[in-house]
Amino acid sequence: MLFFIKSILKYFIVGVLSVIPLVIVIQVMVFLETILREFFIYIYGYSNNIFVTTLAFTLSFITIAYTGYRVTKAEKLWALRQLELLINRIPMIRTIYRVSTKLVNLLGNQEKSVAKEIVFLEYPKEGLWVPGYVTNKAGEMLIVYVPTSPNPTSGFTLIVHQSKVVKSSMNIEAVTSFIVSVGVDLDQKEELAMLADINHQ
Repeated sequence: MLFFIKSILKYFIVGVLSVIPLVIVIQVMVFLETILREFFIYIYGYSNNIFVTTLAFTLSFITIAYTGYRVTKAEKLWALRQLELLINRIPMIRTIYRVSTKLVNLLGNQEKSVAKEIVFLEYPKEGLWVPGYVTNKAGEMLIVYVPTSPNPTSGFTLIVHQSKVVKSSMNIEAVTSFIVSVGVDLDQKEELAMLADINHQ
């Protein structure tokens, strides 16, 4: 009986883990649907005319998509640049905006990411290795952002000497995939052998 209960629990846990990726995708889709629906309702509240609301919503959607296209091509719109100039004149707001932009760019496309390189460092003690994004440098000191699995947007920042880290050949996309997948997705497995050699030295 005990063996039967353990088997059922094991299958249940495996089942839960197998649907997690699907649940995450559904949650993202629901989140986007909620934003779009509330935006539509917000516009409709001003006109109470479904045709006007649909037209305004469509134009807004196209404008935002076009803005995303221009930003992807590293060509900011004139209006966006002017808005940034205005924000940069407001003391507290400019700090929040600047930090938020850098955080978004940290895990953005690889060409625009503020992460300069990927390294491994021993944390929280010797023999245990974690990947990190080098976000800044000051002489021989590195500022490393260490993300946590499975959400790379949460983590902590360390200041460490460059002699204490091991450079990785992984790019931003590869290490982010490694973190999100809790280590399941690892292309450069030879790097684990490299870390093992260091531990045995």
